[in-house]
Amino acid sequence: MKESIHLFGRLYARLALLTLAVETLVRIILLFNEQTTDLGFRFGEWLQIFLLGAVNDLCMATICFVFLWLYVMSIGKARFGKPVGYVLLAVLIGAFCYVAFGHTIFDEYGSVVPAIAAGLIGYWAISFALRLFVPSLRQRWGRSWLGILLVLYVGLILFNGLCEYFFWSEFGVRYNFIAVDYLVYTNEVVGNIMESYPVVPMMLGLLLLTLLITWLLFRRPLARYDALYGWRWKCVATPIYAAAGILAVLVLGFNTRFQNSENVYVNELQANGLYKFYDAFLKNELDYEQFYLTLPQAEAEATVHALYGSEDTNRRHIAGVADAPRYNIVLITLESMSASYMERFGSHDGITPVLDSLYERSLAFDRVFATGNRTVRGLEAVTLSLPPCPGQSIIKRPNNANMHSTGAMLRDKGYTVRYFYGGNSYFDNMETFFGGNGYDIVDQRQYAPEEITFANIWGVCDEDAYRKVIRTLGEDAASGKPFFAHVMSVSNHRPFTYPDGRIPIPHDAKSRAGGVMYSDYALGEFFREAARQPWFDQTIFVVTADHCASSAGKTEIPLDKYHIPALIYAPSLIEPRIVDHTVSQIDLMPTLFALMGLEYDSYFYGRDALAEDFEPRAFIATYQDLGYLEGDLFTVLSPVRRAEQYRLTPTAEEPFAMQPTDTIDQTHLNRAISLYQTSSIWNRR
Repeated sequence: MKESIHLFGRLYARLALLTLAVETLVRIILLFNEQTTDLGFRFGEWLQIFLLGAVNDLCMATICFVFLWLYVMSIGKARFGKPVGYVLLAVLIGAFCYVAFGHTIFDEYGSVVPAIAAGLIGYWAISFALRLFVPSLRQRWGRSWLGILLVLYVGLILFNGLCEYFFWSEFGVRYNFIAVDYLVYTNEVVGNIMESYPVVPMMLGLLLLTLLITWLLFRRPLARYDALYGWRWKCVATPIYAAAGILAVLVLGFNTRFQNSENVYVNELQANGLYKFYDAFLKNELDYEQFYLTLPQAEAEATVHALYGSEDTNRRHIAGVADAPRYNIVLITLESMSASYMERFGSHDGITPVLDSLYERSLAFDRVFATGNRTVRGLEAVTLSLPPCPGQSIIKRPNNANMHSTGAMLRDKGYTVRYFYGGNSYFDNMETFFGGNGYDIVDQRQYAPEEITFANIWGVCDEDAYRKVIRTLGEDAASGKPFFAHVMSVSNHRPFTYPDGRIPIPHDAKSRAGGVMYSDYALGEFFREAARQPWFDQTIFVVTADHCASSAGKTEIPLDKYHIPALIYAPSLIEPRIVDHTVSQIDLMPTLFALMGLEYDSYFYGRDALAEDFEPRAFIATYQDLGYLEGDLFTVLSPVRRAEQYRLTPTAEEPFAMQPTDTIDQTHLNRAISLYQTSSIWNRR
């Protein structure tokens, strides 16, 4: 037992020491990086950088050791004995057959997910069978996998050090939400890295170094692989490691209080990069003032107050019309509904006949741009009417209750306010956000079994969701109060499955075209049923998209990939017309409120798009690039206090084509900075 514990400890110690060596070297290199412009550290700050930094690295190494600990705990001979071994093999074969030939949750995700799942379980079953029936393979097999794991550990430690160097070279900080963002835009990021750095030589060098270090550090421990068998030593080592892991988590959290120096480099250099990545993932935000171009706050606020005629945090009174009728409102945000799918905007696929028909009978907008490329961005835009903030949407951030939302404003005016979602609203933090901002939530958990005719991983099909909306709104209308219903569809989302027999595209084709066409079909069924309801003539419908289906393009923010449909439909109340100037997604609800003549205090950055003094503009962003379109000029604010401008050069084939400008229009740039800066600061939670 003593030998086993000694071997286990040696594996941990060598990985921990390697981590400390690599991270210390990285700190030294970052000190001499061109991004590190201030080295005027006090003695105590040098101690923080290297002493506390080493403690943080050791804690992170302890936590990450968990995967190797799990593998070592699985090493043993008992699972190959009779009858346990045969039972386990039968379970694995059964699981493989079920995944490979049955309909499982993996099929709901479509693409290659079912094949990957079947392949992994199949490999597991075959490898277990070989070791079960050929005992001589067990030791070599186990030693080989331990070696592979150690190679992965060493390689990842070195790779992380290399990544931290390049990340610091570009941004001057440890990992933050930009690094998290890179996981979202994998194709774009990998392409950029391949074009910017000699990736192949670096990776080959890294591989050779990894193999060399693994051989030097672990060839002898691997030769003693047999010592890892047995369970007695594991009963001793497990609680020790568990206690060390818990202590490491607590110390990492505690040490963050020492990362509040006025010198940002002190804070960043002492931090552990992986922990900063984890922390950024949880916080979902980038600090605007730290990473983007800024103006003096008083100047930025003055610009916004002049634009909106507002004061304080953009508060202004919207006069409205005396005794304006309180019409019902139904806002429908369609999942991933790009304008390019519509015949009106050039498609010849014929997959949106309902939307195209509604455009002819509505107050319709030809140039509406989504604020972002995720559902939460679209929901944020129509609910809070704010420019997108850097990092993650406000919806996914903590402390986002009691904001100045459209729902809260209407609830104060006596409306019944509901958010309808066909799935489980815990997803993307929707339940917390909408519940905390004046909405009653109706999601899949409120559906009776007989109300569900079809569902996939995302929730009930759009037809079931719309039927639930009709039933619930009928009950709300009977109360005599006006209602506001925000409906989020789900069917136009991978795996693109829907009930059979509704549209010409087969329900099991799992194609984007099928998802779009079914979503459009279900919308048509909703309006046919809604038109039969007694409340229909007193209801105004807003139909738009949360975002487009794809945001990738030739530029960082390709405008055509943010162009969405939007219309306001009320056949007995609003005359059809086309609005052909630029409108932001955040303008839709303020425009509706102006049409209804509502009086309210507004904190919205969205404006009445039909007003005579409306300046056509749009806010368009990724997680880190913040775009502002006004006229034919498009400004993009990026981290590391960078700004670029593009001029629209539309053609018949590319109506949203752009070219970089040779010079910066400072007036336009200052307006973009003022709007994003004030919104980020005033709405920080």
